[in-house]
Amino acid sequence: MSNKTNGILGEEKAQKHYESEGYEILEKNYRYKRAEIDLIVLKDEKVLVFVEVKMRSSNSFGEAETFVSESQQERIREAAEDYIYGINWMKDIRFDIVSVDKEGNIMLFEDAF
Repeated sequence: MSNKTNGILGEEKAQKHYESEGYEILEKNYRYKRAEIDLIVLKDEKVLVFVEVKMRSSNSFGEAETFVSESQQERIREAAEDYIYGINWMKDIRFDIVSVDKEGNIMLFEDAF
């Protein structure tokens, strides 16, 4: 399976997870300049969550902060800022990382960066 196919499957798995937890999916693959945010979800009209999904090739998850580089975090923050201003969001935000392994198991890192 290609990396792109794996990425799409991982994003679908993450989306289903958030939906099952009562989140509303607002955006998928939101793009701003060179950045892309895999999912933007909303919980109880109170918390806007920007989600980066990572497919993992092994079952060892490692450290969450190693999944997303500093430069990628900066690009995601910049895109999030654009989105926040675009909808005039004035409440809480959060950045999550969702790791999906090849068996489809999810590990969620809330407030990852």
